[in-house]
Amino acid sequence: MADPESLRQIAHSRAPLSTWLGIVLLFALFGAIVLAIIGPSPRGSDYEETRARKRIENLKMLREEADKALTTYGWVDKSKGVARIPIERAMELTVADLAKQKPMPAGPIATPEAPATASAPPTAASPAPAASPKPGGAQASPQAVAPAAPQGAAVSSPQPSPATQASVSPAASPAPTSPGPAKSP
Repeated sequence: MADPESLRQIAHSRAPLSTWLGIVLLFALFGAIVLAIIGPSPRGSDYEETRARKRIENLKMLREEADKALTTYGWVDKSKGVARIPIERAMELTVADLAKQKPMPAGPIATPEAPATASAPPTAASPAPAASPKPGGAQASPQAVAPAAPQGAAVSSPQPSPATQASVSPAASPAPTSPGPAKSP
C-alpha cells in the first residue's frame, strides 16, 4: 500500500501538459461536430418570407370578411331577430329619419348675474348690507349662485331647476363678500 505522503503529493501536484492538451482537443472535436450538423442546414431567410406571406394572407382574409359584413345583408342573431344591412343603406335610412324630424327648440340661455361694482370697503358711515333670512329659514347655498364669468367669455350653463330658481331671488341674494365681518345692528 502507498504511504499517505505520496498520495498527498499526487493529489496536490499539477496536471501534466497532456491532460490540458486532451481537454482542448475534446472542445475542438465538439465544435467540429456541431458545425458539421448545423452547417449544411438552410438559414432563416425562408422562415421570415413564409411568415410574411402568412401575415399578408391573414390581412387579406380579414379585409374581405369586413367588406362582406359592411356590404351584405345577413343575420346577426336569428333567434332574437337581429339582422345587419349594408352600411350604405343604413346611412340612407338614417338620413331619411333625421330629415323627417323637426329640430327641438332651444331653451333660453341662462346668463350669469352681473358682478357687483367695485366699491370702497364698508365704513362706519355706510354699513354693509346683511343678508336677510328667507321665509322658512332657508339660506341660499353657494352652489345655487352662479359665479361671475370674465368679460367676453362664453357661458354655457344648464337650465336651473325650478326649486333653484325659487330659492334664489334678487331680493334675497346673499350679501356681497367683504374683507371684514358684517356688522349687525
